[in-house]
Amino acid sequence: MPRDLALAGLAHTLVDSGGDGPLVLIRTPYGRHRHLAEARGWARRGFPCVVGDVRGRHGSGGAFEPYRHEAGDGAAVLDELARLGHDRVLCVGASYAAHCAVTSAIARPGQVVGVVAAVPALGLGETAREPGRAARLACRIGWWSENARPARHADPARLPVVDAVEGWEELWDAPERTAAVWDHVGGVRVPLLAVGGVRDPFAADTERLAAAWGGPTRLVMGPWGHELDAGEPGAALAGRRIGALYTAWARTCADLAGDKAFVAVDGWRPLGSARSEMSLSVDRARFTADPEEPWRSVPLGAAADDGPCAVLSAVLPEGELRGSIEVVLTVVADCPDADWVVRLVHGGVHHAHAVRRVRHEPGVAREVRVELPPVGLAVSGPVRLQVGGHHWPRHARNPHTGEDPVRATRLLPSTRVVLAATASFPLHPAGADAEPAADLIQEVAS
Repeated sequence: MPRDLALAGLAHTLVDSGGDGPLVLIRTPYGRHRHLAEARGWARRGFPCVVGDVRGRHGSGGAFEPYRHEAGDGAAVLDELARLGHDRVLCVGASYAAHCAVTSAIARPGQVVGVVAAVPALGLGETAREPGRAARLACRIGWWSENARPARHADPARLPVVDAVEGWEELWDAPERTAAVWDHVGGVRVPLLAVGGVRDPFAADTERLAAAWGGPTRLVMGPWGHELDAGEPGAALAGRRIGALYTAWARTCADLAGDKAFVAVDGWRPLGSARSEMSLSVDRARFTADPEEPWRSVPLGAAADDGPCAVLSAVLPEGELRGSIEVVLTVVADCPDADWVVRLVHGGVHHAHAVRRVRHEPGVAREVRVELPPVGLAVSGPVRLQVGGHHWPRHARNPHTGEDPVRATRLLPSTRVVLAATASFPLHPAGADAEPAADLIQEVAS
């Protein structure tokens, strides 16, 4: 039976297992009651599980200030668990809870024996902006309004954007990287399982976390969005495939060597380092980026029309793209500040996008590098890369005045030209697969 606990003054629920596995700790702002099925799933597999509400949420008192208290509160919770005899803890979390898991391991590495970080939303700056600094709009207004501060009005097109929701100044002024995470992950020696989806907005940070982690690391990328494979009603441990992966890793993590394995779930194939460098044909070079009539974003997996953008193309041999695509553009803009959006299209479908914000000397050519998040995509023949100046309403519109897009009140059109382009594709030829890189992946697949 679940048992309620107060740990460090915060509300938690324990689901005991009767087994001898390490205790699983999940700390969440979304309500510990929503994770009881997951906790029971861990318990049935021999792992006692404690789920807690972070400060200021649901059963826990205080004020919820996103990302501000999780490292200190996580350390205090682990100290109380140690006093109760739980000196071996697996810190587990998805999205915001992944930040809680990672910072807890940083704070108490002697007590934490492993970390599962799925679709990690690792800090204010990481969630507010793309790695290329463009302001995320569509997913942030909803989250911030529902979980942090109330909305002032419902129209994301209203200017300035920063006035849309109470407290957004704190969100937009946050550092690009959260020091409590990135300054320390390289020194953490416990095993990490990082799980990401190629349709998740935080896929790039999932990959970066795995690369920066100091201990044995397994990175698994699958054909998922932010909800992973949670489509089965009532499924414990997020879903059948994810749950099997978590528990297989948890049973073996103490024996992992210090290597890093990078694995794609679709077919459980390893992510390798093969790259194919090629020049791109510039099929359409010139376009106008007008924030009054911006190039509209479309969901991943949806049909992608051209709109106001440049169009680049390449012909690829039969194979599979596995990993990140880096695009290098030589471009000209007639404004002091510009966003460059690159969208991967194959078979008429949008598969990945990235945005890079850069300063320009108007009319002078410069180089712009844009790295797309990881993809897993079978290809053969032509692929297209669309290059635009906005991606709205998913991202705040660049006003082209040099003013911060979330504070801008004046919008100007901008003429753009792509002079040349190259790309580095993570292309694995058909029939060139190696054996899976990690035994635990093979175990789950079977």
